[in-house]
Amino acid sequence: MLKYLKKYWFYCLLAPLFMVGEVAMDLIQPDMMADIVDNGVLKSDMELIVSVGIRMILFVMLGGFCGVMCGVFANIAGQGFGNDLRKDLFSRIMSLSFQQTDKISTGSLVTRLTNDVTQVQNMVMMSIRGFVRNTVMFLGGILMLYRQSPLFAGIAACGLPFVALFVVFFLKKASPLFAVVQEKLDGINNVMQENVAGARVVKAYVREAHELKKFDDANEALCSKNLHVQTLLAFMGPCMNIVLNLCIVGVILAGGLNVKAGGAITPGNVMAAITYLAQILNGVLFMANIFQTFTRAKASADRINEVLKDPAVITDGPGAMDTVSTGEVEFKNVSFSYPESSGERVLQDVSFRVKKGETLAIIGSTGSGKSTLVNLIPRFYDATGGEVLLDGKNVKDFPLKELREKIAIVLQKAELYSRPIEANIRWGKDDASHEEIEKAAKIAQADSFIRSTRSGYDTMVSEGGHSLSGGQKQRISIARAVLKNAEILIFDDSTSALDLKTEAMLYEALRRECPGVTKIIIAQRIASIQGADRIAVLEGGSISALGTHEELLKNSEIYQAIYRSQMKEGGAAS
Repeated sequence: MLKYLKKYWFYCLLAPLFMVGEVAMDLIQPDMMADIVDNGVLKSDMELIVSVGIRMILFVMLGGFCGVMCGVFANIAGQGFGNDLRKDLFSRIMSLSFQQTDKISTGSLVTRLTNDVTQVQNMVMMSIRGFVRNTVMFLGGILMLYRQSPLFAGIAACGLPFVALFVVFFLKKASPLFAVVQEKLDGINNVMQENVAGARVVKAYVREAHELKKFDDANEALCSKNLHVQTLLAFMGPCMNIVLNLCIVGVILAGGLNVKAGGAITPGNVMAAITYLAQILNGVLFMANIFQTFTRAKASADRINEVLKDPAVITDGPGAMDTVSTGEVEFKNVSFSYPESSGERVLQDVSFRVKKGETLAIIGSTGSGKSTLVNLIPRFYDATGGEVLLDGKNVKDFPLKELREKIAIVLQKAELYSRPIEANIRWGKDDASHEEIEKAAKIAQADSFIRSTRSGYDTMVSEGGHSLSGGQKQRISIARAVLKNAEILIFDDSTSALDLKTEAMLYEALRRECPGVTKIIIAQRIASIQGADRIAVLEGGSISALGTHEELLKNSEIYQAIYRSQMKEGGAAS
């Protein structure tokens, strides 16, 4: 992830330099205080006390300025790093194929994009500031302690191996737990995301108590694991404090005995040594916290890299899309298995051809593979056998962007966004005029209900489209697809919430206004598709029959059974 810091190298250089200046000012202070004690207080030299005191104040002010500038530059670099990393991660998430997002939950992706990036960003900022500060403070403190007396430096050196031992021991124990904590946070985000998205279902089935218990369990799991980690790390500070305070006691005893015996050590040296030991103590404690942050950030960085470095499953093809496209779609002996299905085929040896401007309807029982079949055309998934052709070329040979620009698809679940109705329709074509949007809405049979709302096309849509009925959401989604003006239009059971009259008016408008568009329609109702040029009956992942409505009524037993159940027993009217 160092590549994200390259563009901020200048700030990464300036911040440590200013930090060295701040630490240098801190390290000078105890030595100057020793001078005041030995040569000013003990010798009653007020002129020296005042002059050295003024210099100390000036050095403190200079150190404060250096600290502020270090903080500014470190924050610029850290925030820029986090911003770039978060944008790249989001871009990568948006480019993941369905096959890849099936492996990672939405809650986990949210955690990685927010909390994990923040952990790594904090590590970068702490590295720029804290690592430099505490390294210089530690080494400088040892050097200045040696200047006061080699005896003092020797006492400190005796305690440092024990401090290092405590740091290594506790961090080694805590390191694997940080990844577990992040996984528990995934669990909370998953529960929250599911319940916010499905709030109406929760309320309709009066399952608030059940979902609250589910959230409590996930929250308890996170708190328990966090408590385990923090309890473990809580022992590290006191253990280190004991060792370093024993060193301070040793310095006081050795220095006091030397002063009493008339040795080279002065009272000022002892006072300075105690201050330097305190600085060394703080440096070591902060360094331990930095290592803790590193360990936590390493777990987060691994989770981020799992997404960033996951090889693309669906990649651009080597060829270029022809400038003139007929919109002809062909399946040649296509088979498909989901990666996690252990080879069980959802589609088996599917072959058919849809000519430019033709309408092909697909009907079949639930789970027969209808949605999977149309998902292969825009390459939401890739066929595991056979070929899906567009204008005679394998869809795998086209750049994804160009391929998907030729296709407009309306999925089973109408996805709308928190913005005005007009903006939701314009999603299909950014530069569309208001007249074009109105025309698309009229084709989708949405114009009349949109105008009946208080603000018309400026009416805000709530999150997920909850302020609209199912049929209204579907018609807005269809208008968005029509506006795209693509060569191929796919309806994946996207008129299920429309009444038959509105649905018939929709298909009539499509035939009239979009005669050259190839249409593939998945539906559950025969009344919805009997006017199609051809109808494919999909059963068990294979096409059992293909023909017009009249031909299938004569030759397909499956189609006849569906017809009888819907048109006669159900009493539905076409």
